[in-house]
Amino acid sequence: MKLRTPMPELNGATQWLNGEVTREDLVGEKPTLFHFWSISCKLCKDAMPNVNELRDKYKDQLNVVAVHMPRSEKDLNIEEINQVAEGHEITQPIYIDNTHKLTDAFENKYVPAYYVFDSEGQLRHYQAGGGGMKMLTKRVNRVLGIKEE
Repeated sequence: MKLRTPMPELNGATQWLNGEVTREDLVGEKPTLFHFWSISCKLCKDAMPNVNELRDKYKDQLNVVAVHMPRSEKDLNIEEINQVAEGHEITQPIYIDNTHKLTDAFENKYVPAYYVFDSEGQLRHYQAGGGGMKMLTKRVNRVLGIKEE
């Protein structure tokens, strides 16, 4: 997905956990962070406290949506996804993408992966991999119009 590409529709979820959102719910009000993760991904679990910190710190200024992207048959168990989500305090809406509909719409190949959209729904930042939380925070701050300290 190229920068400045519009946010895709959030159709085709196998299931939603923690509430469901639509593109219309997200665009126009405030920026949105999507994070792709998988229950079989150690790097995803390691990064979750950082994602939760962003979610909590900017709860009034930033939408956060988790996308569970299965990497194998073992990752399709919704009960286990729910348990891991609870264990890692993922309280934001979780789009379970067992058929890779949203994964394909984002052209995403990796977990963890992060997509930051501005309030108009344009992609402003993408990154993949376990590191780079400082860069992600910097990009979120930029989209929110927060000056770096």
